[in-house]
Amino acid sequence: MVRWRSATVTAVRRQWRGAIELEATLPDGSTVRALAYPALVGTPEPGDRVLLNVGALLMGLGTGGYALVVALPDRLPVDPPDPVDTRDGGHLVKARYTPLQPILLGADEEASPHRAALVNADDLAGLPVVTADLHSALPAIVAGIRADAPRARIAYLMTDGGALPAWFSRTLAGLDGELVGTVTVGQAFGGDLEATNLHAGLLAARHVLRADIAIVAQGPGNLGTGTRWGFSGVAVGEAVNAVTTLGGRPVGALRISAADARDRHRGLSHHSVTAYGRVALTSADLVLPDGLEPALAAEVEAALAPLTRLHRVVRVDTRGLDAALRAAPVPLSTMGRGLDADHAYFLAAAAAGRHAVTLAG
Repeated sequence: MVRWRSATVTAVRRQWRGAIELEATLPDGSTVRALAYPALVGTPEPGDRVLLNVGALLMGLGTGGYALVVALPDRLPVDPPDPVDTRDGGHLVKARYTPLQPILLGADEEASPHRAALVNADDLAGLPVVTADLHSALPAIVAGIRADAPRARIAYLMTDGGALPAWFSRTLAGLDGELVGTVTVGQAFGGDLEATNLHAGLLAARHVLRADIAIVAQGPGNLGTGTRWGFSGVAVGEAVNAVTTLGGRPVGALRISAADARDRHRGLSHHSVTAYGRVALTSADLVLPDGLEPALAAEVEAALAPLTRLHRVVRVDTRGLDAALRAAPVPLSTMGRGLDADHAYFLAAAAAGRHAVTLAG
């Protein structure tokens, strides 16, 4: 459960959209890196007392090495200006029934300026939607799109399998000029638009953000148990179903690696096989990049063979994608490995982006 600590802010280290990184000193004199979301807890300053959740930090889990600021108990933020007796500021409760549940305005709520565009929306009109099981694929997919369509309107739908606050992602902050907007769906929050679920989020991407291409992936910090089914990214199979249901065109970014030390993730990850082979019930274009090392390519093709009963495997020319990846505005990293350390992973994601451009017309 929660492991609490009280600490004092000693320095503000850096900031990005929606987040502040701090140095905080514990009563025993030791220091920790801490992360605060001002929209939830206020803006910490040196000298402030902070209450921290340090459980994941102590266990070495995927929170970026941070303690998380739960409150500034001696200097609480002022209430939002919205009246509390109406729904004019929205009534979507996310991170529901946790102590820090925010109340937000959904893109399709009555009080939303986008209500008219969404109240009867029911169709994506062929919108290409790239699905990926890791947040680290996002900038590579964007790079693949930009290689061929520098002016394409790209929307990102952040699902709630990883981080719930979009503000945790420095990748998103760095892609600010590349995306027409982020829609946070389900329990995730902090995007440019909020949606109750993926279906509503996809419609918001199409009809509010006017996206030419959308990308669906969980936030950073996925959850996995090392088993076939115990992985939050398996939900990309459900994303394929949602895209098809709404009349979109799903494009599956495959998780391919020649560098992962775990056998289950070498070649084609078993999670891609499960998501697209067992969870997805409708057809998608699964993108196989050209230019893989021959032995790796053969291994991936063999793993894909059973999936061709439902899906279409599309080979994509990767010329120019390496340069596009190296020009990405944010660092590329997956499981601690950069572009050169796990080139096949990023190449596969970029190839999916390139294929989506061909579907966007």
